[in-house]
Amino acid sequence: MNRKALLLIPAAALMASALPAASPAPDGAQLFQQRCASCHSVTPGGRAVLAPNLAGLLNRKAAATTFNYSPALKASNIVWTRANLDRFLSGPGRMVPGTRMVIAVSDPAQRSVIVNFIARPPSR
Repeated sequence: MNRKALLLIPAAALMASALPAASPAPDGAQLFQQRCASCHSVTPGGRAVLAPNLAGLLNRKAAATTFNYSPALKASNIVWTRANLDRFLSGPGRMVPGTRMVIAVSDPAQRSVIVNFIARPPSR
């Protein structure tokens, strides 16, 4: 082995140890608790106070439950598919101008985890 190669081995080892460790995959329940639960519930039959209950949301028409939805959301004719949930969470006011939902989730990985959590079958 030549001298240059021998010098590069320790340098590569140092650089590899300086790289940040991969962070663990985000947990859907934890992210929902942090980002959504102050307004929303996912408990079937749970009371909707600040925002609608999201239990059983997947494939449901927007504004289809008992809640004081904005006129914009009522008129949207959206069906909550995974793709529509992702799009809505990325910018609620862009997708439905006039919606009362103002919180966006800009990180696509976090949105995906939250959508998967909301889309799971409701637990009783």
